[in-house]
Amino acid sequence: MEDEAKDMPLVVGIGGTIGGISSTERALRIALDAAAAEGFRTRMFGGADMARLPLYDPRAATRTAEEEAFVACVRRASAVIIASPGYHGSISGVVKNALDLLEETARDEGRPYLADMPVGLIATAYGWQATGSTIAALRSIVHALRGWPTPFAAAINTQLTRFDDEGGASDQAVIDQLRLVGRQVARFAPLAAA
Repeated sequence: MEDEAKDMPLVVGIGGTIGGISSTERALRIALDAAAAEGFRTRMFGGADMARLPLYDPRAATRTAEEEAFVACVRRASAVIIASPGYHGSISGVVKNALDLLEETARDEGRPYLADMPVGLIATAYGWQATGSTIAALRSIVHALRGWPTPFAAAINTQLTRFDDEGGASDQAVIDQLRLVGRQVARFAPLAAA
């Protein structure tokens, strides 16, 4: 079964906050589970994973094992889902730092950056204003990385929606939106590979 799983396409989730399991990570997990239900393997780089990535230095001669593992995983991905909390109207520093590390793929022959890859987007914030600006920032970054933001992005106001430890949320509409993000990246991934 493990060998079969290695042949399945991969969706990589990037998102969360430092300091424990966050609403952002819980939202990302729901979206990744929806991609898994469509037949994809998933790998999540949450806040704890991103906290181990040093600040990106484009002039560094070597990379840490954590940096190498992150970049290698994204290189193998068929799709990506990025989830960020809205901090002061934009994405968090740890998410931006992880995305900056994708500069390591700039000269890849097969696929530089996120070229032609479907990318789902999720923003969580304590209020509506930061969700919209965070989604806009994520779309701009994905375009700069040559990826295809999926048509739907989930904007979640954590003032109104609470996530639980069992993988659910207080609002079924939010769960449905997150599942849609996961389904869209899974359904668009074969088109990108064609």
